[in-house]
Amino acid sequence: MNVYSGTAAATAAFIIWGFLPVYWKHLETVPAYEILCHRMVWALVVTAILVFATGRARHLRKALTNRKELLLITTTAILLAVNWLIYIWAVNTGFIVETSLGYFINPLLNVLLGMIFFKERMRLLQWAALAFAVAGVLYLTFYYGKFPWIALVLATSFAIYGLLHKKTSLGALDGLCLETSVFFVPAAAILVGLHFTGEGAFLRTGWQESLLLVGAGVVTTVTLLLFGFAAHRIRLSTIGILQYLAPSINLLLGVYVYQEEFPIHRMIGFCLIWVALALYLLESVIERSHVKKCVLSEST
Repeated sequence: MNVYSGTAAATAAFIIWGFLPVYWKHLETVPAYEILCHRMVWALVVTAILVFATGRARHLRKALTNRKELLLITTTAILLAVNWLIYIWAVNTGFIVETSLGYFINPLLNVLLGMIFFKERMRLLQWAALAFAVAGVLYLTFYYGKFPWIALVLATSFAIYGLLHKKTSLGALDGLCLETSVFFVPAAAILVGLHFTGEGAFLRTGWQESLLLVGAGVVTTVTLLLFGFAAHRIRLSTIGILQYLAPSINLLLGVYVYQEEFPIHRMIGFCLIWVALALYLLESVIERSHVKKCVLSEST
């Protein structure tokens, strides 16, 4: 049951993330750092309400007395802030296609981190998949002529974020509440300063944008709670497979809805990454089939 519920939660999270560029595009007149501050503040408000409504405040008090947990939460909060800021900025400046590349690479990083930190043995096809992924990045850097730094920052920050969620004992709701609280004071101070200088968007540029800024906290809470729920119930490799949903939707939005450039040379780089993902998916199917046969043979 845990595996099925974790899989369903991860699928829902990645579909929502896939369509998130549409949400941020409706706020493209607002600076990315301001959107980030609103996202932090309103996500904390939403999670704090849920924490106290569900009687989970004691879990937060316990975590606050544990230095190891506090260090983990602070680290994940920093990774989250970096990931959110780069992603929002990239979407609203016309780099949705490159953000999709980051999340195509991310599952392969999950496999690598699973091997390093959880002793998940990498098999031949997984090594081949990583080799194709590296080839794709190198091709985009040297042949296409542009180092995909946006993609690599997004992929690395989110892969490490997922890894650290495996190590914390906090639930998804408690963890997100503490993560957003780390930056609540500076984020709130920036928003107050913007409001009094007349540069802030909230309550000044129309009720639609104001509602979207508040809604960023709701959307953020829902998706990260789904992801955090899934991260504690299924393997990193399973999350990696499901994660293809978000970048696929991002890519289609970038090319067909927002008309971003996708020339043949860039497509070749993406194709190398897709070959890597295909190899990884094939290996996963073979491994699951092998495990199933072993279980059946043992039961008989």
